[in-house]
Amino acid sequence: MRNVVEVAARLSEPWKPMVVAEVDGFQLKVVRLDGVFPWHVHEEQDELFYCVEGSFRIEQEWAPGVVLSRGDVVTIPAGRRHRPVADRPAVALLFERSELKQYGD
Repeated sequence: MRNVVEVAARLSEPWKPMVVAEVDGFQLKVVRLDGVFPWHVHEEQDELFYCVEGSFRIEQEWAPGVVLSRGDVVTIPAGRRHRPVADRPAVALLFERSELKQYGD
């Protein structure tokens, strides 16, 4: 068993997710967000963001951006170009297939 809050507290750098759990080819990751992540797209896979701490937004090409605060969740559909942006440090859980590439396809 792992504790998400404890794993998040050990994260020292933004944008470097740590796997908390795995199930049926999916990974639950915790990540510290701070600043602007590059635009990218996952052509074949959806990506789920859950805000644990702070606030951040997901900017999307051809779709309205989404602002997440603690407890909010959003799924970005496969094929949609997007980027997370955190004006202040935040923590998120990501739920995605284990083969998903962080910077897109």
